[in-house]
Amino acid sequence: MPTDDPTVREIADRYVERYAALDPIGATFAGLTGHDAEMTDYGPEAADERAEHDRAVLEDLGRAPAGEDRDRVAAEVMVEQLSLGLQLHDAGEHLRELNNIASPLQAIRQVFDLMPTGTESEWDTVVARMALIPSALDSFRTALAAGAEGGLVAARRQVVTCAKQAETWGGLTDETPFFLALVDAYEAGDVGNAALGRTLADRARRATEAYAAFARFLVEEYSPRAAERDAVGAERYALRARAFTGMQLDLAETYAWGWDELHRINHAMGEVAERILPGEGVDAVIEHLDTSPARAIEGEDALRAWLQDLMDRTVAELDGTHFDIPEPVKQVEAMIAPPGGAAAMYYTPPAEDFSRPGRTWYPTLGNTRFPLWKEVSICYHEGVPGHHLQVAQVLYLADELTRFQRALAWSSGHGEGWALYAERLMGELGYLDDAGDELGMLAAQAMRAMRVVVDIGLHLELPIPDGEPYHGGETWTPELALPFAIENSKMPADFMASEVDRYLGWPGQAISYKVGERVWLRARDDARRRLGDRFELKAFHRHALDLGNMGLAQLEREIASWEP
Repeated sequence: MPTDDPTVREIADRYVERYAALDPIGATFAGLTGHDAEMTDYGPEAADERAEHDRAVLEDLGRAPAGEDRDRVAAEVMVEQLSLGLQLHDAGEHLRELNNIASPLQAIRQVFDLMPTGTESEWDTVVARMALIPSALDSFRTALAAGAEGGLVAARRQVVTCAKQAETWGGLTDETPFFLALVDAYEAGDVGNAALGRTLADRARRATEAYAAFARFLVEEYSPRAAERDAVGAERYALRARAFTGMQLDLAETYAWGWDELHRINHAMGEVAERILPGEGVDAVIEHLDTSPARAIEGEDALRAWLQDLMDRTVAELDGTHFDIPEPVKQVEAMIAPPGGAAAMYYTPPAEDFSRPGRTWYPTLGNTRFPLWKEVSICYHEGVPGHHLQVAQVLYLADELTRFQRALAWSSGHGEGWALYAERLMGELGYLDDAGDELGMLAAQAMRAMRVVVDIGLHLELPIPDGEPYHGGETWTPELALPFAIENSKMPADFMASEVDRYLGWPGQAISYKVGERVWLRARDDARRRLGDRFELKAFHRHALDLGNMGLAQLEREIASWEP
């Protein structure tokens, strides 16, 4: 029977347009153009408006006419993502979303990393957005104050960490403040508009002062009201874990599995270390790899060039053999992250029209010497065949996927699970035959298994199993977590201190890597058993990635019915 209700694709397209208008910073990160001179309002009323938009769209999806199978998939993706977002909103999570890696404090600063500055008009856009930084930070302060009034507060550990970040960007440390560094970049360029330069300098000064004021707010007003307890408890953790993975987890089973995985990986590391320096042990081998002049690079520029070369070579070698990579997707840029943020490497997607390339960002933490034995697998994780191939390939599929699926759909379990799976896959394909590089991949795997143990253990305040040599029978605390994290990641202490703060402030996200990889491997193994001789790895990857990002439970359902 004919209906006037919009189709799923029409609903998705309209949603993206309204989303971009309501969340300009989110739009820029997603590669959606048209709102780059605007700032997101993080105040409670604006957050409620975004939530009401999501509720209305869910109602529209409930009335959408049934279409072909791709419409069903697209609708299920939207319904899950919007529903989980609303559950977090209704729980008031946005009123205490303060952490060292993924809160408005960082987004307001980091969005400028994605803005082009090659022309006078592009600098005009930067200046226009920069002028709104004080109001954006004020809106975030209003949200945090409203949360505090209602008893919804971040932990003091996150307040301290974020205050230090705000101080860095606010010119209260020895680092050149980020926004004043943009002025230096403008003056070193060839735009040559003196009036625009003066306006930029004024806006940069005000933006810097706004971050300094926010740091004072955190220290003087918010910190006394912050929570002493880092753990969020079982109820909050279960909701956030479901939001990050798109599946209902048995947290006790997942915690026990995390221990099993950690033991398995540590055993594998011992075997690889034996091939490098027989009889010396893992720690001695790592010391050897860290100090070997032949396995290190000096200087940020040299590191960036090395990462770029590795990504370019990987794209060229994988294209046409293990993957078919569209031409626009072949460009990915290696970048050095500005100081002040969290310690972990990260990825930002291309613009929707590929006018901005996908980029990997490497925080150096002030280091100038970089051992490379771990960086190969991390580069595969962030670049190709990891995040960049996954995200950019989906952007390319305009005829197959809705605009929501291409630009906004994101489940961390799917995305981070794929990227971790991609590290292991490159070993299977012969790209980690060097024993040092293989050990680096296993160290990355061990860190992600450690995250499962520590993240669940800390937030649910679980005991360390009695049989464990590391404080067996004791309840997890941050003080116990940091040495354990350093030992089981083989990463520097300053990096892991930032990481443990991240786990405590972003509950449920850290487990999504290993949990997601587990589902990707299980789905692949199930498809191989079901299809027998008809299973072909390249075809499996093409089908799975072309579905777009989705929750892990839906991913398993979709792959279970795949017929090549």
